[in-house]
Amino acid sequence: MSWFRWDGADLILACHLQPKASRDEFAGLHGERLKIRLTAPPVEGKANAQLLTFLAAAFGVAKTQVQLESGELNRHKRVRIHAPTRLPLELSLSPPD
Repeated sequence: MSWFRWDGADLILACHLQPKASRDEFAGLHGERLKIRLTAPPVEGKANAQLLTFLAAAFGVAKTQVQLESGELNRHKRVRIHAPTRLPLELSLSPPD
């Protein structure tokens, strides 16, 4: 399984979150997941909220177009991005045909 897949126009990401990092960034792969570093602490949903905000900005969509599908209380998360308008240069993604 890859760390991303397309579901029609939606992009599904398998992520590994590293909270309390020095900055928000994509950090390559962690096994079969995309590693994302966030400055937010993993308390009271702060890291999840920051993850959705970070991904919305990176993929050029509104925060409402990014949904956490699984992993709310875990470092391993699955996120759906509805019809991303851009793909971050630091990620090698193939748009759907």
